[in-house]
Amino acid sequence: MNTRTIGTQGLQVSELGLGCMGMSYAYGNSDQKESIAVIHRAIELGITLFDTAEIYGPFTNEQLVGRAIQGKRDRVVIATKFGFDISESGELRGANSKPDHVRQVCDASLQRLGTDYIDLFYQHRVDPAVPIEETVGAMAELVQQGKVRYLGLSEASPNTIRRAHTVYPISALQTEYSLWERGPEAQILPAVRELGIGFVPYSPVGRGFLTGQIKRFEDFAEDDYRRTDPRFQGENFNLNLKLVDRVKQIAQEKDATPSQIALAWLLHQGNDIVPIPGTKRRAYLEENAAAAEVELSTEDLARLDQATPVGATSGDRYSKGMMSAIDQ
Repeated sequence: MNTRTIGTQGLQVSELGLGCMGMSYAYGNSDQKESIAVIHRAIELGITLFDTAEIYGPFTNEQLVGRAIQGKRDRVVIATKFGFDISESGELRGANSKPDHVRQVCDASLQRLGTDYIDLFYQHRVDPAVPIEETVGAMAELVQQGKVRYLGLSEASPNTIRRAHTVYPISALQTEYSLWERGPEAQILPAVRELGIGFVPYSPVGRGFLTGQIKRFEDFAEDDYRRTDPRFQGENFNLNLKLVDRVKQIAQEKDATPSQIALAWLLHQGNDIVPIPGTKRRAYLEENAAAAEVELSTEDLARLDQATPVGATSGDRYSKGMMSAIDQ
């Protein structure tokens, strides 16, 4: 798999990464043995960027990733995220990006991951109670101490990104971006490109919707996060299925799957973009990895833009409460 360099500090990663969240969190039950096999297979395929976070579980996803990379640390780039006040029992108590907390969380993540450094350390959500300059200052100290190599932000506004970047170079900005969630094109992408920051789209296949496999809301398990996602509820679900059908038609013509088309489209949006599709199964991992070989012509890209225009998706991407935490 080809590599891409994101950020002015020279962070080099595979052009597709692997989102590990679903192996422990949000999408129903998973098999830990298979999840570890997925990570090992990803490494064999040349994938180097593995994305986790303290909130995934909480805590258990970092532990899973840590077990999977033992003996393979020199072949992987580990990204993890902080930004919440989480009790030892796993209760989420709100945002917390105070400098002392940042230091504590970093040490805890290092222990769970079984490593002595984190490659890419993100602030998961901006804490409105703490100036971004203070948070990034604490993150920069971790770089100086050798505990962290590169810094990132997630779901931050252009203004916050610029302020953070003046304290210490930000290498990556992570937010949701896909054929059915094109909001970043208006302000976020221009801002990070102005500053030389790489862009890491999560949910690049629309939380599984762009696979074309999701047919009914009722098929989601009771503990599946998507039951709370407005885009999957009521009439929004039916309207969004029409977008997926357009992608499926183009995929059939290209002898590819809808997921591969969605990922290939993202890869064609710029060499500073590194999507991190998540999966819990090796078969889907291999399908996603093959998207790097899918070629899209200028005409193909134009058709996809027309099939899934900006603003075409029906419904917000989070519940009202969670929406208030993004673009801060």
